[in-house]
Amino acid sequence: MKKTISVVTPCYNEEDGIRECRDVVSRIFSEHLPNYQLEHIFCDNASTDQTVEILKEMAEESTSVKVIINSRNFGILRNTYNGVMRATGDAVILFLPADLQDPPELIPEFVTLWESGYEIVYGIRAQRQESFFMRNARKIYYRLLSKISNVDYPPDVGDYQLADRKVIDAMKQYEVVQPFMRMMTFECGFRGVGIPYTWRARKHGQSRNRLSQLIDQGLLGIISHSSAPLRLAVFMGFAISLLSFLYVVAVIVLRLTIGEYAPRGTFTIVAAVFFFGGVQLLFTGLLGEYIAAIFNQVRKRPLVVERERINFDAQD
Repeated sequence: MKKTISVVTPCYNEEDGIRECRDVVSRIFSEHLPNYQLEHIFCDNASTDQTVEILKEMAEESTSVKVIINSRNFGILRNTYNGVMRATGDAVILFLPADLQDPPELIPEFVTLWESGYEIVYGIRAQRQESFFMRNARKIYYRLLSKISNVDYPPDVGDYQLADRKVIDAMKQYEVVQPFMRMMTFECGFRGVGIPYTWRARKHGQSRNRLSQLIDQGLLGIISHSSAPLRLAVFMGFAISLLSFLYVVAVIVLRLTIGEYAPRGTFTIVAAVFFFGGVQLLFTGLLGEYIAAIFNQVRKRPLVVERERINFDAQD
């Protein structure tokens, strides 16, 4: 009996490239993985173009194409994770973008390493075909995340990973409403190996992941897997308090030794007030992010609300 490999592709307004994505993946399986069965899950985030109509046509053409259509746009992280949780394969490609920025040509190598005994095979974005600012901003972020996270997370690893069924089953035990999937696999703690590759520029259109969404995703990764920001707030508060105490001691000593000495300058006072006020607001906002994460978790909202599923069995 053939083993099944599931491939999860989230999409939102991808009418220009969605067929190409399906065709490329199908060709790779027919030419390089003929002994495996393909399950290609497309998760649509309430597209406003012709993406849904194209997905329905593709599902009619092949039962290997499965489609989830959401009632609204729930964001790429929740949308993708919901698709992964619906996958039934012996191994799952957690994320293959419809624009093929992560090269599907690596899938056969992923499968070969999986068959050799690795439960997690992850892609490492060693090179990026994007602007200088975004390329370096991502590198700085992922290295920071790797250093401060409470799991062993290699830098430059995205969601383009193959995970064994036992990893997927382990991930299902985590009750998360704001999933940061690229680190969840490492949190499960199975044996993994990485493959470096070049993250390609988009072939069709522009990215729908706006800067505000990238910031939200970045904060989610830090808050979900690190307590370092809270510890930094404690240490900085202690350091500022100590400096203030030393300043008071210095002023008292100067008054006793020199006499009528007193620091002057309205600018110094104003700068100090703004500095300490800014620090307080910064860490109050940081605490607010953690509290918001807790609030969202305890409400236990569904990951997404689905409008329709196509080509799924009743038990899926």
